[in-house]
Amino acid sequence: MSSKNDEIRMTNDEESPNAQMTKKGLERAHSHSDFVIPSGFVIRHSSNLIAADAQLAELLEKIEPAGRVAIDTEADSLHSYREKLCLLQISVPAGVTDLGNSDAVRDYLVDPLADVDLAPLRRRLEAREIVLHSADYDLRMLRRGLNFVAHRIFDTVIAARLLGIREFSLAALLKRYFGLELPKGSQKANWAQRPLSRRMAEYAINDVHYLLPLAEKLEAELDRLQRRDWLRQSCQRAIEQAATARVRDQDELWRIRGAGSIRGRAAAVLRALWQWREREAEMVDRPPFHILQNEDLLNAAVSFASGRVPHYKHFSSRRRQAFCEAAQSALELPESEWPVSLRRVGTRPNAETMLRAEELWRRRDKSAEELGLEPSFIAPRSTLEAIAAERARAAALLVSWQRELLGLRQS
Repeated sequence: MSSKNDEIRMTNDEESPNAQMTKKGLERAHSHSDFVIPSGFVIRHSSNLIAADAQLAELLEKIEPAGRVAIDTEADSLHSYREKLCLLQISVPAGVTDLGNSDAVRDYLVDPLADVDLAPLRRRLEAREIVLHSADYDLRMLRRGLNFVAHRIFDTVIAARLLGIREFSLAALLKRYFGLELPKGSQKANWAQRPLSRRMAEYAINDVHYLLPLAEKLEAELDRLQRRDWLRQSCQRAIEQAATARVRDQDELWRIRGAGSIRGRAAAVLRALWQWREREAEMVDRPPFHILQNEDLLNAAVSFASGRVPHYKHFSSRRRQAFCEAAQSALELPESEWPVSLRRVGTRPNAETMLRAEELWRRRDKSAEELGLEPSFIAPRSTLEAIAAERARAAALLVSWQRELLGLRQS
C-alpha cells in the first residue's frame, strides 16, 4: 500500500548507490513460523515467499473454493524510475464462516519478481470478488504487473464512506471494528530487495490480513441500511476508472508545483532542468526526486536566470556538467521559444447555470444530512457545476445512486 513522497534529501546515487535514502514502500518479509499481532487474531501465513510454480500451485488450491479474496500490493516507486509491482499479498478464507475466528483467514506473499508464471493466479483471481482498501492504486499496479483486470471488487474505503464514516484509513477502521492498533511500520522500504526482512513481511501481511473480516462487518451494516447496491455501483465505477490510462500533456509535465510563479527565461530554464532530471533519473533507475527535489529545481531555475550557478554537493562532476549545460541551453533560447504562461480558460457560468448549480448543492446537502454522508462523497462541487452547465454529463460523472439523491433520474 505504498504511496509516493517527494520530501527526501538526496545522496549521490550515482557514486554510492547503497547510500540512497529509502523512501516509500513498506516493510515485509517471509517467515517460517506464524506470528502474532496484538489483536486477538492469529495471523497465519505461508511458510515463505511464493516464488516457484510448485508453491503457487498450493496457493491456487486454497483460492479455488473461495468466492472472495483480499489483495494488497507493494511497489518500488521510491526506489526506481518506473515503479513496478514487487509484492502481492493475498488473504483467503480458511474454510470457516466466522471470520472473527483466529483461524478464519490465511495469508500469502507472492513474489512477482521471481521466475514464476503468474498467469494461472491471474485467471483464478479474475473469477472472484476482490477485497481491497482504496482500490485504485492496487488495481492499476495489478494491471501493470499481472495484466489483471478485476470484474468484481469490494473496496473497504467506499463501503466505509457509504456508511458515513469519516475516518476511513485502514488503521482507523480496524480500531473502530476490532479495537486493533496495528504496529507502525516504516513507509520507506525498498520492496524490490530480496530477501525481504521479517519486519517487512509482517507489515505487508497486516495490510491484507484483516480485509476479509472487515468487509464482512461493513457489508452487514450496508445491508442494514440497504446500501449494498450503492456499493456495487461505486465499485464498478472504480474498476472502470482504474482501467483508464491517465494521460498528461507531455509538453506540460515540467510544470511542477510552484512553476506557476516562474515566468520568462526562468521558466525556460525550469523546463530544461526538468527534462535533464528525467534523463538522469532514467539513466540510474532512480525516482527524479533522488536526483534533485522539486524545490531545489525551482530555485535552480531562478538562480540560473539571475546569473548565479547553484551548487549541489551530491552531484558528481559529470552530473554537474550536464546540469549546467541543460540550463545554459535554455538561457540561450530566444524569447519566442520561452514557455507561455498558462491561464485558465473558460467562460463564466451564466445566471441560469448558477441557479441550477445552487439547486443541486441544496439537494446534495439535504441528502447528505439526512443520510449521514459527506456531501462531497455524494458529489463534489466541481461535478455539480459541470452538470449544471451540461446535464447530459451526469451519467458519466455520477453513478445511479448519486444521481437519484440529486433528483437527476435518467430520461
